[in-house]
Amino acid sequence: MKPRIELIYFQGCPHVDAARMALREALTSVGMPLEWTEWDRDADATPDALRAHGSPTVLVDGRDVVPAQSDGNCCRVYPGPDGVQAAPSVASICSALAAIGINTEEDQC
Repeated sequence: MKPRIELIYFQGCPHVDAARMALREALTSVGMPLEWTEWDRDADATPDALRAHGSPTVLVDGRDVVPAQSDGNCCRVYPGPDGVQAAPSVASICSALAAIGINTEEDQC
């Protein structure tokens, strides 16, 4: 079963490219296609429930890969080894994939 992977952002977010890079690396490391849905929080087609997330947010099957209190009116930062980083880590994306049964052996992620 293919997971639903979503990236939520707003136009001009300085961190969205870092989130895309982390997604690419995580999906490549587990042998999944580089496919996800991107939602611009301000676009008319974006579901209301997704507008509550800060930018960037990565969801795997509807769950935030780094759970946090949602606040759609801000840029998000994430915990990192040296303080904060601009996007969720590859490891956090891999952990979210593992939680839904995607094989993420330690040497892959």
